[in-house]
Amino acid sequence: MLQGPFAGMQYVDNSIGSAYIPKLLGLYERELSHCVEAIDAIHPEHIIDIGAGEGYYAVGLALRNPAARMTAFEMQLAGRTAIAELARLNRVEEQVEIRGECTIAELNRALTGVSRPVVVCDVEGAELQLLDPSAAPALRDAAILVELHEFVVRGITDEITKRFLDTHQIEHVWQEPRSRTEFPWRTLRTSLLPKSYLDWAVSEWRPERMAWLWMRPKR
Repeated sequence: MLQGPFAGMQYVDNSIGSAYIPKLLGLYERELSHCVEAIDAIHPEHIIDIGAGEGYYAVGLALRNPAARMTAFEMQLAGRTAIAELARLNRVEEQVEIRGECTIAELNRALTGVSRPVVVCDVEGAELQLLDPSAAPALRDAAILVELHEFVVRGITDEITKRFLDTHQIEHVWQEPRSRTEFPWRTLRTSLLPKSYLDWAVSEWRPERMAWLWMRPKR
């Protein structure tokens, strides 16, 4: 990766459940770049990535936060295999612990005794069950970046916002439009490519306009 929040990260040759080319271009989820910077500023002791895919955030954040432990939860075997390879490529395999499905019990275990925890969550609607401070009280002290899946569970944004309104400062981040003009390398060769190819290269192929909550504990 030559640009973006994880510039310099070596990458595997596939992605799990998300767009691949925008990651290589450094454009993937560019709306969240300021959240990545804010996570660095927390100096987290432990980062927990739930629904880690092939490890884009797990390994990227480990590189940016070498003093932090990283736990990457991923249900798919192909994803866990890719995380291990990505961690090896970037020499953070000792820093990244890879686990399978994240349950409330597993989340509580990961959060136990941790100061300044960060949770990154992308679980296709299961955030409704996992991000529940009544079931996982340590979430009240965690910084949380969660992708919202309204197309899976309507009303999930309002419900999660309500749960953390008293304990967190909450920023609602919306996906922005993508344009072929964002393609980073403008050469004679790329100028000859079909415009549809450049549109495809920068697109993340979302089912609808996506959004995230970036929630920082007040205390």
